[in-house]
Amino acid sequence: MEQKENIVTLETPIKRGETTISQIELVKPNAGALRGVRLYDLAGSDVDALMTVLPRITLPSLTKAECLNLDPVDLITLGGKVIGFLSSKSDA
Repeated sequence: MEQKENIVTLETPIKRGETTISQIELVKPNAGALRGVRLYDLAGSDVDALMTVLPRITLPSLTKAECLNLDPVDLITLGGKVIGFLSSKSDA
């Protein structure tokens, strides 16, 4: 089965009530999703910047509390996808 490029399979799934979230899809952020965040911080994988942006661009939408409880490996993986969104296609 082909995995979509913007889907991350979590090392440590998130429990939300009776539901277990094991995959997160990231949606390319628009300018509104980046409001209140310095792009420099986001590009540098600043945790506070990621905690602001991730709830805005994840499907299912993660809460800030869920983001704060992410496994560091999952946070780094999600952060890498966010950084990829900030890169020009010609840089790829």
